[in-house]
Amino acid sequence: MAIEDIKSAALGFLKHHRDNIIKYGLRGSIFFLGSIFVAASFIFTYAYFTVGIPDPKAFVNSQSTIIQFADGTELGRLGSENRTIVPLANIPLNLRHAVLAAEDRNFYSEHAFSPQGLARAIFDNIKSLGNGGGGSTITQQYAKTAFLTPARSVQRKIKEIVIAIKLEEQQSKDQILENYLNTIWFGRGSYGVQTAAQTYFSRNVNQLTIPQEAVLAAILRSPNYYGPSYTDGLNRLKARWQYVIDGMVKTGWLDAAKAKTLKFPTINAKITSGALAGPKGYLMSYVTAELQKLGFSDTQLQVGGLVVKTTLEAKAQSAAQDAVTKRIPAKAPEDLRVALVSIRPGTGEIVAMYGGRDYLQSQLNNATQSTAQAGSTFKPFALVAALESGISLQSTWLGTSPAVYDDPNANTIYSVFNYSNEQFGKINLLDATAHSVNTVFVPLGMKAGPQNVIDVARRAGIPDSVQMWATPSVSLGVASPHVIDVAGAYATFAAQGVYAKPFMVKEVLGSNQGVLYESRIQAQQVFSADVMADLTYALQGVVKYGTGGAAGAGLGRPAAGKTGTTTDNASAWFNGYTPQLATSVAIFRNDATQSLNGIGGLGAVTGGTYPAMIWNSYTKAAMKGMPVVSFPAPANIGGTEPTDFSTAVPTLDPSLAVRPTPATKKPTPSTQKLTPAPKKTK
Repeated sequence: MAIEDIKSAALGFLKHHRDNIIKYGLRGSIFFLGSIFVAASFIFTYAYFTVGIPDPKAFVNSQSTIIQFADGTELGRLGSENRTIVPLANIPLNLRHAVLAAEDRNFYSEHAFSPQGLARAIFDNIKSLGNGGGGSTITQQYAKTAFLTPARSVQRKIKEIVIAIKLEEQQSKDQILENYLNTIWFGRGSYGVQTAAQTYFSRNVNQLTIPQEAVLAAILRSPNYYGPSYTDGLNRLKARWQYVIDGMVKTGWLDAAKAKTLKFPTINAKITSGALAGPKGYLMSYVTAELQKLGFSDTQLQVGGLVVKTTLEAKAQSAAQDAVTKRIPAKAPEDLRVALVSIRPGTGEIVAMYGGRDYLQSQLNNATQSTAQAGSTFKPFALVAALESGISLQSTWLGTSPAVYDDPNANTIYSVFNYSNEQFGKINLLDATAHSVNTVFVPLGMKAGPQNVIDVARRAGIPDSVQMWATPSVSLGVASPHVIDVAGAYATFAAQGVYAKPFMVKEVLGSNQGVLYESRIQAQQVFSADVMADLTYALQGVVKYGTGGAAGAGLGRPAAGKTGTTTDNASAWFNGYTPQLATSVAIFRNDATQSLNGIGGLGAVTGGTYPAMIWNSYTKAAMKGMPVVSFPAPANIGGTEPTDFSTAVPTLDPSLAVRPTPATKKPTPSTQKLTPAPKKTK
């Protein structure tokens, strides 16, 4: 027979005899009490031999996985229960006394359950036919919290008592109190004293004051009823708090004179947003995915009590979020996507990532899952391929627009226009890079070899999953990478040719603080330092006097980078680096063909506008206090004497262009002043 059947029969029996009290008076009452004793004894005896105790450690050690920034401060938690285990020795004695004063002042001298409390609970439940309440010892509360449902019934009460008795047969009072303090519910999503201390007071449990300790003890009785987030709850909590203080004095745990000086403490406001709300959700999701790739199971992540230290830096992450908020207009289109990834060159450590405004609204990470056409972001790959073939930055090219080239591989002609059909005439490669001249970079890529341009992109860090074709257009960035891919590639440039695989999980500790995983930098030299020195020298011109002027405004340290804008301004990029940090920023819309123009009153939204401004704001804040480091001097590959390549690639009649020449009118001037405004916006 199941205990549920026994309970049902016993309650029916007791209900029948409760009705007889009225009919038979005193004799009926005596019989009724005897019936209670017989029924309760029968049920209790049966329960004692049939109810087992789950492994206490399995529950106590079930705790959230804590995700940390690189400095050890908390980023967030994974898992359904927000708990951190603290040994009893690390829980202040005053806090233990406060809890005992509030919940069970005779804990160390009494048995697992209180007979008085049991009698009260039995009569309560008989009166309500199994739906009553009753007092419990701390051992009973722990048994109920750890192993039972919150249902208030005779069945659960008996199980609670049986488990409490068996717990005291197996564990000391200190062990039970430690487990209780690490499992009990404090409200606001927190279990256990350590998490409660962080939730209500933003400090560790061993840093609490006596008034704060008394607050936590007072909340225990009913976190919802004594919730401090609304007036009635706060008033009830203050009264309960005084009860705890008085109880500590009465038991001799607190000096009466000192108690009179104590003031009710300030409590943190309740955070109403979800654990994954806002930009943080994208970080948590990315860390989770990386942990799963490393072999950690969902169970380990949810209840394993892991501590995951990431490469993310709290200062840099705040800078990224602030830069986007500051620079993107508040009335930007709802479908506007903004992404930022910042990587430490040479190590691959991701120090900051902005994947979107709110993970709860959209789970698509703009930095790692969305793609956008790269535009002139890819021109440095063509430049590297040219440098590797011995072409000098001082070589001259023809920058007139439009220009039409023969594509022998496809047996077609290829027409090219500069942005706004801008005319440059003969121009050296250094200036052509600064001004992002399309009609130079297409023949440059053809001269270096389109397949070599692709090879450079792959070595730099653009993965095979990003499709590229060996055509003249490859140098103009018709491919659509992820922002993290481009950030990794530019980090390779910043590290003088050392590619390092980007990663975010640095170390994983188990619940016993043992090291379960430690990251290893995966790096290799993929370009010569001389080629990188010349590339960086050219990309510094972009920031100093070219299309990326907004990125360098007031930066106060050497920087190199490249703007990227696609046809019809459908996506805009700025990718830049200092010797210590490489960062890519991109903005685009859900519809990859929809123009960004008009956002914030800008007639033309290019890589030199919002992306460069975001990069500038982020880099200033993220690198504040870091030493100013210079780039290596240029190596002057190919020599300093100019070589004329203006006719090296046959140019056909511009009238053969496959689309009409765009108007020579410049884009509508921006209504937002850039300080200083970029000389070119591409």
